[in-house]
Amino acid sequence: MTRTITGFSNPTVKFLRSLRDKKHRRRSGQFLVEGMRLLMDAMETGRLPQTLVMAQGRELTPALGQLAAAVEAGGGEVIETTPDILTKITGKENPQSVAGAFAEWDTGLARLDRGSGRIWLVAQAMRDPGNLGTMLRTADAVGAGGLILVDDCTDPFSAEAVRASMGAIFTVPLGQASWAEFLAWLRGGPGQLVAASLRDAVPYRGAPYGDPCFILVGNESQGLPEAYEAECDLRVTMPMKGRADSLNAAIAGAVLAYEVLASPTH
Repeated sequence: MTRTITGFSNPTVKFLRSLRDKKHRRRSGQFLVEGMRLLMDAMETGRLPQTLVMAQGRELTPALGQLAAAVEAGGGEVIETTPDILTKITGKENPQSVAGAFAEWDTGLARLDRGSGRIWLVAQAMRDPGNLGTMLRTADAVGAGGLILVDDCTDPFSAEAVRASMGAIFTVPLGQASWAEFLAWLRGGPGQLVAASLRDAVPYRGAPYGDPCFILVGNESQGLPEAYEAECDLRVTMPMKGRADSLNAAIAGAVLAYEVLASPTH
């Protein structure tokens, strides 16, 4: 049964609004998703929000009715509120008419299956949520096994990263670990670690990529630490024809991913 909330001071409103902050997301184990498209993408992958919030006066579409029914059938709560309160919850002046609070899921490396994809993307100390979202979309596009976030990366469950992923947060397996944890996991089975580099590098076109191939991308401003590059099995270089001396981190990852995708299997 749908519950109606009209007060800004309602505890549920305060809780949902708090999910915009990382510390509250970590404490509650939940994150906020806005917009019908992302919510439907989530449902198609078997994930439903624990709380679904709908604005009064919205268009009652069959898809929204299906989503609300699925949330209630799954033991979740459906809430109807004013557009002004939804603005307070999302922090956006012109929010979409629906949002949902989802439970975060386990991002430990143990739950990842390295054999599930020929390509994996690995981001080290990535700080920009837009770049993280782009890497998730790239991983989805190339059929990657997943995206692994190494060291202190931006929160993949932030509203900005979720929005930038265009739904890939729900379709791409995600792992988080320190460098030491990741390296131990990687060396515990098959896997070639590849990074774009200038140190003892070969041209990225036609390089001897292995299976599965883990493409390592460094921090946007600092790049990869030299010690991390030294651990790579293969270092490749991409030509820079203009004045720029490097590509955006997420774009570099995408270029390499498509090159590996086009290379012969081994």
